[in-house]
Amino acid sequence: MKKVLQELIDGKLSVDEAEKMLKTMQIVELEDFAKLDTARDVRTGFPEAIYAEGKADPELLKIINNCAKRGRVMVTRLEEKRYLKLKDQLLLNDESLMVEYNPKARILLIKDGEIEKKGKMGIITAGTSDVPVAEEARMVAEEAGCEVLTSYDVGVAGIHRLFSQIRRMLESDVKAIIVVAGMEGALPSVVAGLVDVPVIGVPTSVGYGVGAGGFAALNSMLQSCAPGIAVVNIDNGFGAAVFAATVVKQTIND
Repeated sequence: MKKVLQELIDGKLSVDEAEKMLKTMQIVELEDFAKLDTARDVRTGFPEAIYAEGKADPELLKIINNCAKRGRVMVTRLEEKRYLKLKDQLLLNDESLMVEYNPKARILLIKDGEIEKKGKMGIITAGTSDVPVAEEARMVAEEAGCEVLTSYDVGVAGIHRLFSQIRRMLESDVKAIIVVAGMEGALPSVVAGLVDVPVIGVPTSVGYGVGAGGFAALNSMLQSCAPGIAVVNIDNGFGAAVFAATVVKQTIND
C-alpha cells in the first residue's frame, strides 16, 4: 500500500490506476475455490479466519500456506487427527513464524510472536463438557489482543462455586464476560443478574432429550429474564469472542 501511494505521489501512477491496485490488493484469489479477504482486519478490527470444515485437504493447505506468506494465520474447527495429518505439509518460509495447536479448541495458530494484550474479559463455563467451546473463545479473544480470565465448571448445579469467580473477575476489571452453557442454559441469566458488564451467552450442544443439540440452552438464553445478555449461535465460541473483544476495545483509551 505504501509503495502504491508513493508512486501516486511521485506521479508514476494515476489516481485511477492507484485505486485499482489498492482494490485488487484486498482480495487474493486461489484458483476457483477461495478468495482471501486480506484487508478484513483493517475494515473490521479482526482478520479473516480459515474455517477448516467442508474444505478438502489440498484446498485447505493452499489457503493456509498462502495466508502464512502474509504473517499470522488462524484456522478454526480443525480436528486433531486432521492437523496431525497436515502439519508436515505447512510451508512456513519465515523462520520467525511459530505453530500452536489447541486440540480442545480445534484451532491452529501460525504466529510471529505474542500479541500485546489491552483490556480484559472473562470466560465462564457451566460444565467441563462446555470447555472446548470456551477454549475456542479464549484463543480467539487472545488473538484479538485481550487478556482473558477463565473459570470452568461453575454451573448452577453447584452455584456456590460461581460467586468467588465472579468477584475475582470484577476485581480484575473485566469489561465483558462470556458465559458458555449447555443443558438448560441457565448460567448466563445468573451471571447477568450479578454483574454490571455485558454478558455474552454461548449455548452449547451439550445435553440430551429435549436439550439435545443445544436448542433448549439457546431458547433459555434468548428468553432470559435478566436484561443485558447478548446471545450467539450454538457452539459459536468464535463469534462470542469477536463480539466481546469489540466491546472491550471500546473501553480502551489509547
